[in-house]
Amino acid sequence: MKPLSFIIITYNRPDDALELLQNIAGLNEAVSLLEEIILVNNRSTVSYEKVQAYVRSQPSMPFKYIDAPENLGVARGRNFALKFATAPILILLDDDAVLQNKDALQQTLQAFEHTPADQPGIKRETAIVSFKVLYYDSLSMQQNALPHKKYGKYKDKQSFYTYYYAGGAHAIKKNILEQIGYYPEDFFYGMEEYDMAYRILDKGYAIQYNDSIVMLHKESPLGRKPTSEKLKMMWVNKSKVAWRYLPKKYFYTTALFWSFQYLKVTGFNLKHYFRGWKAIAAIPGSERRKKISAATLAYLKETEARLHY
Repeated sequence: MKPLSFIIITYNRPDDALELLQNIAGLNEAVSLLEEIILVNNRSTVSYEKVQAYVRSQPSMPFKYIDAPENLGVARGRNFALKFATAPILILLDDDAVLQNKDALQQTLQAFEHTPADQPGIKRETAIVSFKVLYYDSLSMQQNALPHKKYGKYKDKQSFYTYYYAGGAHAIKKNILEQIGYYPEDFFYGMEEYDMAYRILDKGYAIQYNDSIVMLHKESPLGRKPTSEKLKMMWVNKSKVAWRYLPKKYFYTTALFWSFQYLKVTGFNLKHYFRGWKAIAAIPGSERRKKISAATLAYLKETEARLHY
């Protein structure tokens, strides 16, 4: 068994997916370190023939091209793909990205054995390594992909333990994933990483950011403005996460502050605003609480986690 597998979910980006597969094939020791490179087409409406032709032309690379039965969304799409993975460490990347450093595979393996220098008091096995993310065109850092809300304090650190991770730029240990379960399938879009993160932390593991693996993301520095429907999903899902795992006060603050964020970003689009509040009001009666332990709360405090929204 080789140590690493790639998991990529793609939707309507055949050119980007092709460039990513070519990038992976060019990494140092790709043939000897990769068990499989799994590309799941999440029911795209455009042709992926050029991608499939490239896969067929590279018999030495362990490509697995798989068509999803429907558009599964982000969380269900990842779960679908993860069932095909067999390597001990799984690398999940966005399909509109490439890895900058040729030694990314070796650096990923080393990162799981690394302890951040300024956090020696945390004695936990690393379950997830979150990568450094730069914009593809400018090579400037993508702020919302740094897995910490205190951006100014943490942006220049080479590594640190943290409390969430970049969903499209990380690696996770398969055996730990099997212990805690896959992504919540009721989250069609947004915040599934937080749900996974709290479950991982509550099992006694750590999440680490490490800048030795660099992903170049083709997103514009202006970002992609989410639709009002997607922003409503993010608001509701973040509230669900707070209800499930955190002290109740954080559920109320999360729901309230995210409602303000929704109105600000959408320009007071009220169509999904009231639907969002209706869904949130139903959470206490429909969602079972799985409150994290005191030890996990201590870890969150030590890593300076932002919990109130």
